[in-house]
Amino acid sequence: MTSIRAARFAAVYALLRSAADVADHWIQTDHQATTKGNLGAAGRRACAAHVATYTAVQAAALLGGARLLGIRLRPGPVTAALALSAATHYVADRQGGHWRDPEPHGVVRLAHATGSGGWLQRDPQSGYLLDQAWHHAFETAAALVASA
Repeated sequence: MTSIRAARFAAVYALLRSAADVADHWIQTDHQATTKGNLGAAGRRACAAHVATYTAVQAAALLGGARLLGIRLRPGPVTAALALSAATHYVADRQGGHWRDPEPHGVVRLAHATGSGGWLQRDPQSGYLLDQAWHHAFETAAALVASA
């Protein structure tokens, strides 16, 4: 039974991760990418629109992939997993463009607290890499939930 659970988790993770890359890098519009981190209603709307399409792509990949692979997933855990992925994606993406702010908040404050503050200041790629690591970690957690 354990190997079946492990295989289900691996398949669910692969489906969520590949869908996330497609949603983040192909489906997300330029407007969403450049506006989602802005303060105010326009930033919140752009981020919400991005997260909505991101979640829809993950849901389609997960449900379609599970059907093609013959994996049985329960609706409750799948819904909880997609909600976890969406909520944590929104939280991180609202930080867009704020990785070098002198007064860190949210995920950026967490990065400073864990010792990555200097890296954020020195390396122009560090914000994107930390953002992606955040997403990968929560997609792993979502895959564990969905495959339970």
